[in-house]
Amino acid sequence: MSDLHKTPLYDLHMELGAKMVPFAGYAMPVQYPLGVMGEHLHTRAQAGLFDVSHMGQVILPGAGAAEALEALVPVSLMELAEGRQRYAMFTNDAGGILDDLMVANRGDHLFVVVNAACKTADLAHLRAHIEGVQEITDRALLALQGPAAEGTLEALVPGVGAMRFMDVATFGWQGVDLWISRSGYTGEDGFEISVPAPQAEAFARALLADAAVEPIGLGARDSLRLEAGLCLYGHDIDTTTTPVEANLAWAIQKIRRTGGARAGGVPGAEVILAQLDGGAARKRVGLRPEGRAPMREGVQIFADAEGGAPIGTVTSGGFGPSIAAPMAMAYLPSELTEGTIVYGEVRGKRLPAVIAPMPFQPTTYKR
Repeated sequence: MSDLHKTPLYDLHMELGAKMVPFAGYAMPVQYPLGVMGEHLHTRAQAGLFDVSHMGQVILPGAGAAEALEALVPVSLMELAEGRQRYAMFTNDAGGILDDLMVANRGDHLFVVVNAACKTADLAHLRAHIEGVQEITDRALLALQGPAAEGTLEALVPGVGAMRFMDVATFGWQGVDLWISRSGYTGEDGFEISVPAPQAEAFARALLADAAVEPIGLGARDSLRLEAGLCLYGHDIDTTTTPVEANLAWAIQKIRRTGGARAGGVPGAEVILAQLDGGAARKRVGLRPEGRAPMREGVQIFADAEGGAPIGTVTSGGFGPSIAAPMAMAYLPSELTEGTIVYGEVRGKRLPAVIAPMPFQPTTYKR
C-alpha cells in the first residue's frame, strides 16, 4: 500500500474507518464500517458520497477541441451544447473500445473524465492527436448520489437543484470554483463535483455533516452500477468489444452513422458502421440467475443444461441488494431474446438464468 497514490481524501477515509485496497494504482476505500450492503441500500434510500479522485480529469482547450476529439470517438460532439455533457468511447482500428469517458462542453474548452486504469494511455492517445491537452492534477473528484443528493448539495451550493441530468456548470463554494455535473455511476440522481485538492476534505466533511449522507466505498459502487446496467471498463467493455456488441449504440447519434453528415471518421468506423447497419453476432445482455447463487465474472454460459460448447461468458455478476437477487451481464449470441433460459456453470453445476432487460434497478435521473 505504501507504493500507491493517495487521493486528497486519504486521511479522511482512514479517520472514517475505511478498509483500503489497491485500485488502479491508488489506495482506495472498498468499504466503511456500514458495510457494502448497508452502503448500497443507503445510497438508494438517501445519499452516498464517493471519492472518485483516482479518475483522470483532462481539459482540451480551444474552439476546435470538439472537432478534434470527434475524430477519436464515434459520437457527435460538435453539436454538444455549452453546459452539457455526453458519454463517449475511444475506439481502435478494429472497432474495439480503448476506454469510455465523459465529455463536457464548458464553453472555451472541453472537460473530459477518463477511467483511472486507462488514464496514462488515454492521455498519450489524446496528446498524439490533439494540441494543448492539459491533465488536471490539483483537483479531487467526488460523487454525491441518491435521492437526498440534491437537497444536501443545494444547501451548500445554492442553484444546483435547477440542473438536469447531464448538465454541467461552475459554482462557487467558500471562495473556490466547483465544477459540477449532474451525473454519476449508480443509476441514481446525483452529482459529480471537481473541487480543488486543498479544499476537498473540507467540502467532503461539509457534505457528510448532513445526516442523509454516508461515505461509500468501491464495493457498493460496483453493485450499484451493476444494478443500473452500467459497464465497467476492463470487464464489460475492452479492446475486444465494439460499441454495438456492448449495447452502447444508443450513444452514437444519427449524424455519425451511415447516411449522416459526419458518418464514420473514427478508428474502426468500418466495423462499427457495418454492425450498426447489419447487427453484431453477439451482444451484452442482462442475466437474472434463478435461485440465490450469483454468477460472477468468468462463469461460462451454455445454451443447454447438459452438453454443448459455451456460448458466452459473464463479464460482471453479483448479488443486487436493491433487487434482493443475483444479477449478471454477459456477451451472448444476438439471436437470443429476452426471456430465453440459458445456463451458467457454477462449481461444476449448470444453473438456469433468464436473459433479462437492463437496468435491473430503475434509474432515477432528473431529466
